[in-house]
Amino acid sequence: MPPTATTPATETTPAATAATAATKAKDTRGTRTTRGLRRALLPVGAAAVLLTVWELSCRVFGVPQYVLPMPSDIWGSLTEDTALLMDNAWPTIIESALGFLVGNVVAVLLAVVFVHFRSVERALMPVALFIRTIPIVAIAPILVIMMGNGYAPKVAIGALISFFPTLVNMVRGLQSVDQQSLELLRVLSASPWEVLFKVRVYASLPYLFSSLKIATGNCVIGAIVAEWIGSQKGLGYLIIQTTYNFNTPQLYAVMVIASAVAIVFYAAVGVAEKLTVRWEAKTP
Repeated sequence: MPPTATTPATETTPAATAATAATKAKDTRGTRTTRGLRRALLPVGAAAVLLTVWELSCRVFGVPQYVLPMPSDIWGSLTEDTALLMDNAWPTIIESALGFLVGNVVAVLLAVVFVHFRSVERALMPVALFIRTIPIVAIAPILVIMMGNGYAPKVAIGALISFFPTLVNMVRGLQSVDQQSLELLRVLSASPWEVLFKVRVYASLPYLFSSLKIATGNCVIGAIVAEWIGSQKGLGYLIIQTTYNFNTPQLYAVMVIASAVAIVFYAAVGVAEKLTVRWEAKTP
């Protein structure tokens, strides 16, 4: 019987393996880059189409500028009134940032108290819920009367409007710890503070950042509403002035600046989340 021919085995050298791995890594990075560009271009393209339709519709149907300005009119106001817009944007940015910081810090601290003292939670959570149900436009005049027309009432309103979502999510996050982890720490005689910082805080971070993203827009809204009630500067004050003067392009420009401030806050929280939460979070 004639011998069967066999195909010689191909030996893989370390250099070839490294080259193959490098090629695969390069292809993966290229795919991720393409995917990222595609995701970034989709909303940009959608916005461009929307603005084009808006511009053409206003021109074709002759919509008055005081009713609905064209995107070109809004852009003209943004470029011509940049100094005025930025001069009024900074107070709103400061008020929003301070309100965001104060409201969320108080909410986190109170959530820790609620988790460790259930009687305090049962006593104060209905109070927090009651305050949350009061319209912010009703609270704003009261705080302005009490605190004046300075930064204080705007910061307080920004804090109030950011407070409740963070409180609820943080309480839920601190309570979402795996029971096996808690039992293990109890066996190891861990103190409540060790349980908090070694387990509960990590479990609560996805919940916390979800609420912080909501608070980024809320604090800007709260500051602007407070400026409507009593202020001599700020985006809310500028909105009132442009409305009274029927300067609609400038009104829309103010809204663009306010949205940009909220988007920057949201992006900053998103970056902080990526730097902090490096594991795959459990779905709430």
